[in-house]
Parts: sequence; structure tokens; C-alpha cells
Amino acid sequence: MFVALAPPDDAKDELAGALQPVYEQYPHLRWNRIEDWHITLAFLGELPVTAVPVLRPVLAQLAASRPPLTLGLIGSGHFDERLLWSGIEGELEGLHLLADDVRSLVRACGVTFPERPLRPHLTLARARRGEHAGIPSAASDLADFAGHPWQAERLHLVGSNIGRGTGAIRYRDIEAWPFGGET
Repeated sequence: MFVALAPPDDAKDELAGALQPVYEQYPHLRWNRIEDWHITLAFLGELPVTAVPVLRPVLAQLAASRPPLTLGLIGSGHFDERLLWSGIEGELEGLHLLADDVRSLVRACGVTFPERPLRPHLTLARARRGEHAGIPSAASDLADFAGHPWQAERLHLVGSNIGRGTGAIRYRDIEAWPFGGET
């Protein structure tokens, strides 16, 4: 499970359009499905289903108390030549504060999870094991991408099927809550 923000469809479509030649040039990469694109605020790992009812009310209350964040997708890069990402710009201070609050609330609910620094990005593709060729070049091909600003309007609690078979990773919203604070 993880807590995340998701770009709206028009922002995803804009990036997907810029990715068309990259998809064609690097078909051997494991491309994430567009509907699964997200910005992780807190990776919670594998949790028992009993954690969900505990997290729902605190995440709903947090979202209701916050205004939407204005963000944008920009450029590209990679982590260790294995993961291709698009960068995030906009209200990054607010994004970091939101992530800190999400993590604090989850811990206060008694849920332990791996501590990872927040490096805001949207994962696009991964190299297959032992095949690192292409990720740095693909990142270079997308370096000049600059999408239009958009508002992150919902906080998402997401589950995945990672580790459950050999197929592609699939994500599903467990629940999502609208931001409701004043802008």
C-alpha cells in the first residue's frame, strides 16, 4: 500500500503524447500503465487488511483540511539507470509538508513502514533485470518536457498486486479523498 497524488487525465495525456516517440524507441522497457501514474507520498509496504479502516478516517480528515496543490510534470531523469521518471514542479514545499503529515498520521495509527526520503517524481518505466540500456537515453530524450500546471485534488490510498505473480504491477485505489481546505 501507499499514499499518493495522481495527476489529472489531461496532464497524463500531455505527457503520454510526449512519450510516444520514446515508447517506440525503447519498447524493451517495462512501461507503467498511464492509469497507474502517481506521486508517492508514503510507501507503506505490505500491510494487513485491518490497517485500512484505521487509516481511512485520518487520511480523510487530513485531505479535508488541506487545499489542493498546484503541481506540474517536468523533464525526466533516472534512478540508478533502472527507473525512468518525470519530475515534479510547483508547490513543492506544500508537497513535502503534506508527505510529512501523511507519514506522521500513519505512524500515529500504529502502522510501521519503511522510511524513505521523499524525492517527488512520477515513475514511467523500469529496465528489466540486467538490461539497463535505454533508461539514461530515454531520460535525455524527455529532458525538455514541460507540462501545464494542474491541481492535485485528491489524496489516494492505493493498493498493488506487487509480488503476486509474474504479470505487470497493477494499482487500485482503495479510497481517495478530496482536498477541501481554502486556497
